[in-house]
Amino acid sequence: MVRTESTMLELGTPAPDFRLPEPLTGTEVGLSDLKGDKGLLVVFMCNHCPYVKHIQRELAAVIKEYQAKGIAAVGISSNDVSTHPDDAPDKMAEEAQRLGYTFPYLYDETQETAKAYHAACTPDFFLFDAQRRPAYRGQFDDSRPGNDRPVTGTDLRAALDALVAGKAVDTDQIPSMGCNIKWKSGAEPAYFG
Repeated sequence: MVRTESTMLELGTPAPDFRLPEPLTGTEVGLSDLKGDKGLLVVFMCNHCPYVKHIQRELAAVIKEYQAKGIAAVGISSNDVSTHPDDAPDKMAEEAQRLGYTFPYLYDETQETAKAYHAACTPDFFLFDAQRRPAYRGQFDDSRPGNDRPVTGTDLRAALDALVAGKAVDTDQIPSMGCNIKWKSGAEPAYFG
């Protein structure tokens, strides 16, 4: 496990387009399919990462809560499954079903979507406003595996609350931290590392 911080995509960058398979349903989901009149949350995540496992139940609850308030959401796994088979599409489908995800959990086999978003770690959060411009790219909260702080989603919730209320999101944002994305051999992007 390599502890890695988010690259924090520059505020104002439009949400990069994508169309990826959803292992649970066997369909493809694209950026244009994600409807939320208040904003869009894109989360780079995976099955095996202890940082994701640490927050996954609260993350699922937060997403469900804010979907009802006009926020669309999507989870994307970009890890190399040849080195991390627990993140394979069939395991993603099992995870989505087991945790009752109310959002699509997509597989980025080529890793091009992760690169387009400058994703670096799992979990990595990208919250866009209604015009699909980045409003927040920070941590879920200050809880980490082993630090005994409660998992609340405080930081992400504050950004979501601002968007839902039509207010500006605080630009003082703490990067997310987690395991590095497991890049395919020789495919590590220039922005990472």
